[in-house]
Amino acid sequence: MAWRAQLSRNLKELRILFCPSSPESSLTREFIERNYKDLKTLNPKLPILIRECKGIEPQLWARFDMGVERGICLKGIVEQPHIEKAMEELVKIGGALKRSS
Repeated sequence: MAWRAQLSRNLKELRILFCPSSPESSLTREFIERNYKDLKTLNPKLPILIRECKGIEPQLWARFDMGVERGICLKGIVEQPHIEKAMEELVKIGGALKRSS
């Protein structure tokens, strides 16, 4: 879980997109309800944007240094740990990218 505190070090912005009513987005909604407070406490200056849109597939988007963005589709995820692994993957990507000076 050390990656949670590294979000603000490796990301410039985190966006979570999901449908407010679809069953496909239910795990994403639960993840936000359970983890948003902890993520924000560990990364108070990191913009964590929650975007609800009817009919959209659940997704994670990260903006890194120099405007680089990466997205991960969460459609078909059946367990909460898979969402955490997707976020951890974004942190690793951000750590490996070249940084501006």
